[in-house]
Amino acid sequence: MTLSPGDPAPEFSLPDGEGNSVNLSDFRGKRVVLYFYPRDNTPGCTKEACGFRDAYPDYQSNDVVVLGISTDDAKAHTKFTTKYNLPFPLLSDAAGQVATTYDSYGLKKFMGKEYMGISRNTFIIGPDGKIEKIYRKVKPEAHAAEILADLANVSG
Repeated sequence: MTLSPGDPAPEFSLPDGEGNSVNLSDFRGKRVVLYFYPRDNTPGCTKEACGFRDAYPDYQSNDVVVLGISTDDAKAHTKFTTKYNLPFPLLSDAAGQVATTYDSYGLKKFMGKEYMGISRNTFIIGPDGKIEKIYRKVKPEAHAAEILADLANVSG
């Protein structure tokens, strides 16, 4: 089943870089930008994360929570967060189960090789827990700014 705007966002509980459990339900009543990305410390993922970092004050002033999810472990997330001074949590979805639930995990191809991995997708989840907007196969460079522009038009 493919998720669409208006669908309830699938609930999850994943560890952050410190090993604390983060639950989607913890943010009910707030808008959440949930972004899936392939790997810490890779060029595109670094650009995307730093874009969210640089725009983070704007997200905060709009009372929007930013959460990043990849299959990297807590140690990798902690290094990545520290290296780039990221002010939002990165969550570890080691088996890709949450990414699968969000249609963001599957067969990928790179330089002639096929492998299972996370697709660069983003979901805006409304204060009511429903998906408001879905971005598939996003371009990392301008993504954080694109979402901020769209947040003004997304109905709550």
